[in-house]
Amino acid sequence: MNDVSNPASQLDQLKRFTKVVADTGDFESMREFAPQDATTNPSLILAASSQPQYAHLIEQAIDEHAGGTLSGQQRIDSILNRVLILFGKEILQIVPGRVSTEVDARLSFDTKGTIELAKRLIDLYAAEGIERDRVLIKIASTWEGIRAAEVLEKEGIHCNLTLLFSLPQAIACAEAKVQLISPFVGRIYDWYKKSTGQEYSGADDPGVQSVGQIYEYYKKFDYKTEVMGASFRNVGQIIELAGSDLLTISPNLLAELQASTDPIEKKLDEATAKQSDIEKVSMDENTFRFELNEDAMATEKTAEGIRRFAADIRKLETMISEKAEAAV
Repeated sequence: MNDVSNPASQLDQLKRFTKVVADTGDFESMREFAPQDATTNPSLILAASSQPQYAHLIEQAIDEHAGGTLSGQQRIDSILNRVLILFGKEILQIVPGRVSTEVDARLSFDTKGTIELAKRLIDLYAAEGIERDRVLIKIASTWEGIRAAEVLEKEGIHCNLTLLFSLPQAIACAEAKVQLISPFVGRIYDWYKKSTGQEYSGADDPGVQSVGQIYEYYKKFDYKTEVMGASFRNVGQIIELAGSDLLTISPNLLAELQASTDPIEKKLDEATAKQSDIEKVSMDENTFRFELNEDAMATEKTAEGIRRFAADIRKLETMISEKAEAAV
């Protein structure tokens, strides 16, 4: 029974229904909120890298490449990969579960390139003594990205399919037997709010509805792919998805959940989902591309997300290049 004089925080309540994941590159936030897993992306790594307390990781990666045989873009690529691994290694010393490390967004339409970089990252983690089961390779939910994940999963390299905005993307991921997907609640909400001029909250939120639909489909047809709601704009969205397999949450929203003791109820339930009357859909390439094209929101937000992550990768490269030149 709960101690009435010391009621559980919303964060502790949420952890009873759902695995909580920290959506940050900030180690101190991870220590404070004790999530199961942590997920990063180029934007989060860029933000963390610009803070003084993380500068030593960039410097370490650069120092390790001093006097090496690599030059030009190859050297920058190698340093950048090392930065990702150093961040991931630090994170895994804090969280008991997994860390998600993203492949270069510029490979989002390159199946072969994605596979090669994913294997390289896993090898770099292995060199640090980190087993592949503790790493999820983040890949954009394009057709090419999903095909890369399918190959990687067969080789025991688990994937987190990100920038996911629609059921067709989710179905293709499930059929490819990927480990986990990250449907972006907040960005769906953003698009509909801008498109319609309306405000959405609670169960009426289009982003919440999208994740609920995906969760129901997966549980109805016994797909093992994990559903991890992501990209939240407010606590209300999180509360509406209590019961999802996982939820990845930013530090500011984790703090809000920690500060409140208002009750949370489980909203997503596997047994309820199995009773739904939805029909199973097969997602070949033609169907995938057409259905995604029919969904203006999903098409626009996937493309925009890839552009943003690619831009932040370029910023990281520029920062690394400048620091490397200064270190010579």
